[in-house]
Amino acid sequence: MTSHTLGVDLGGTKVAVGQVDAEGNITASHVYPTQVERGPDAVIADIVICVRTSLGEGARDAAALGIGVAGQVDPATGTVHFAPNLNWHEVPLGVELERRLGIPVVVINDVRAAAWGEWAHGAGQGVNDLVTLFVGTGVGGGIVSGSKMLVGCTNTAGELGHLTIVVGGRKCTCPNSGCLEAYVGGWAIAEQAREAVERDSAVGQRLVAIAGGLQEINARTVTQAFREGDPLARRLVDEISRHLAAGMVGLVNAYNPCLFILGGGVVEGLPELAAMVEGPVRAHALESAVRGLRIARAALGNQAGVIGAGAMARTRIGEGG
Repeated sequence: MTSHTLGVDLGGTKVAVGQVDAEGNITASHVYPTQVERGPDAVIADIVICVRTSLGEGARDAAALGIGVAGQVDPATGTVHFAPNLNWHEVPLGVELERRLGIPVVVINDVRAAAWGEWAHGAGQGVNDLVTLFVGTGVGGGIVSGSKMLVGCTNTAGELGHLTIVVGGRKCTCPNSGCLEAYVGGWAIAEQAREAVERDSAVGQRLVAIAGGLQEINARTVTQAFREGDPLARRLVDEISRHLAAGMVGLVNAYNPCLFILGGGVVEGLPELAAMVEGPVRAHALESAVRGLRIARAALGNQAGVIGAGAMARTRIGEGG
C-alpha cells in the first residue's frame, strides 16, 4: 500500500485537510474557511482544489481519502443524510469526491473519526476496549470494542452526549430532556451561567465583566473566571464535573472500557475535569467495571479528526472497502 492516506475534517466553519502517514503523522496540511452559503457542490469543489493544490504530489500518490463530517452518514455509499452545521440533506459526498479525485473515499462521522484517531495514534494506542468522550460545544464520542469501532444498526452509535442523566431535566437540542450534553456541553454551560447570573447579579459580576455583558457569557468566560478563583465559576465547574461523572458512570457500566478518554474544547479549557471525575466514577460505577479502568485526556487535540479520518481510510482499504 502507498505509505500515506489523506484526512479531511469538514466542519461548519472550517475545513482541515492533511496528508497522514502510516504512523499517524500529518506530513502536509492546510486549513481554510467552509463557505457553507455556497452550497454542497461548491464546498466539495473547494475540498478537491485544496487537496490538489495544498497537498500537491502527495494527494496524487495517496491510497485513499477519509473525510469526517458532523452529521449522519451512510457508510456504504458515503452519502451525508443530514449535516445540520452545513445545512446538507442527502449529499452524495463520497461518490463525488471519488469521481473527482480518482481514489477510494471513506465518509464517517467527524467525532467518530476523532475517536478512531485517538485509538490508533493518540491516547488509546495499544488498548483494545475504550470509550472516547469529546466535550465541546456539543458532546459526542466513540466506542472501540475488541479493536473495532461500534457503529450501530443505522450507523449512529456514539451519540454519547444524548445519554439521559436527569429524567425530565434541562431541555436538550435533541427531542429529549436531561441529556448529558444539556449539562456539560459548551452551549449548556453558557446557558446555565447566564441563568445563575440572572438569579443573583451580585454573585455574577465577575462573569459579566469578563464577557462584557450577560448575553456574551460563554463557556470560555466560565473557564477564565474559574482560573481567577471566582466563587460562581467554581460552583459551575463543580456542577459540570458532577454531571460529567454521572454520564461516565453509565458509559463505564455499559461498555466496560479499559480506558476512558476525555477530550474536546471544554476539557482542553478545564483539564482539571479529568481528575475531578475520577473519584466519583470509581465510587459510583460497578466495582467490576472500574477494576481495570484508566481515565486519560485526549492526546491529539484539534488534529484528531484529520488523523482519524486518514487512519480510518487506511483501515477500510486494508479490509477491502
